[in-house]
Amino acid sequence: MTDIPERRYELDWLRVLAVLLLLYFHTAAIFYPGGLGVFYVTNAVTSPAIGLFISFVHQWHMPLFFFLSGAATWFSLEVRTASQYVIERFQRLFIPFLFGVLVLVPPQVYCHLLTTSGYKKSYLQFYPQFFNGIRPAGNFEWAHLWFIVYLLVFSLVALPIFIYLRQPSGQPLCKWFATTLDRARFLIYPALLLAAIEGLFRPRWIGFQNLYDDWANVLLYLTYFVYGYIFCSDRRFGQSLDRQEVWVTGLAIVGMSILLGLWITNTVPDRSYSPEYVLYQMFRGFNSWWWVIAILSLARSHLNFKSRLLQYTNEASYPFYILHQSVVVIIGFYVIQWNIGVLEKFIVISTGSLLGTIGLYELLVRRFNIPRFLFGLKSIPSQQN
Repeated sequence: MTDIPERRYELDWLRVLAVLLLLYFHTAAIFYPGGLGVFYVTNAVTSPAIGLFISFVHQWHMPLFFFLSGAATWFSLEVRTASQYVIERFQRLFIPFLFGVLVLVPPQVYCHLLTTSGYKKSYLQFYPQFFNGIRPAGNFEWAHLWFIVYLLVFSLVALPIFIYLRQPSGQPLCKWFATTLDRARFLIYPALLLAAIEGLFRPRWIGFQNLYDDWANVLLYLTYFVYGYIFCSDRRFGQSLDRQEVWVTGLAIVGMSILLGLWITNTVPDRSYSPEYVLYQMFRGFNSWWWVIAILSLARSHLNFKSRLLQYTNEASYPFYILHQSVVVIIGFYVIQWNIGVLEKFIVISTGSLLGTIGLYELLVRRFNIPRFLFGLKSIPSQQN
């Protein structure tokens, strides 16, 4: 182990903002065209504009999450041994996942049954039925907590690679990679693997996050996770971003404009292993990388600072993530029954969910050690309780 590494505040800010964006993304899913019956509660009237928002965010949001998680792993292994890291991952990931599946996911499934199948039983009567079969054949699922499961698996699977890259025999590989990308166009080489994954696997595995039969997502997000770790291994990666911020951002905007044009005009090729669809998915792979590195570049320029707000939200963001979707679904279940417009409903659900999630964190999690343990937070020393 080495001394405590320098804090990268822009990565903290990105993590906080990405979690906050999820609340609005899942609120938007209630009004997503073509999504009726897909999300847990859905409004009778949908919005094409919200559909474009969903498509836009989906392109880069989860890739950014896994990239940031890989970067956090680099800093974690700077101050922990491999065994300490595994224990920390179990405490921070598995325990909140187990708690969330048992307590926070069932209300979402219950609301879904109430709105889609005419289910009439009470929640207490439903709860035992939550364990009857696995979605889509049954009720049991892990909802938005799939990210925690994937991250736990990736953390364990990639650990031997990460340990090797820290050893004298592995460090030259990171340095060679940094030197190569510093001399070439930064985004080309990493994007090639991402494009290949999307082109080869996405036509078969469109994206159902069950881990064991979701190879497009597993390979894509695992690659982003490893990229995030490698990115923090050498300062030259960040320096390359600083030099290429303008053209990387421009390329990301152009790429997204092309995809938005395809989505608006409904000219996306049909899902198959046709050359057209494979090329479309490969382009999505390139575009997601462009957006991730453009966001990282902009964050390095504008978000590398600390504040009291960051100190608070950095700790709150993980419980916020675990809690938020249940709050969105429960509030959304009632609001979609109101006789008001889509925009008004979106504002009410998102604002109510934001305040409700923060309130739950403040009142039930932040100040008490048992809830903090269940939500993956460190305990408060006894003298501060």
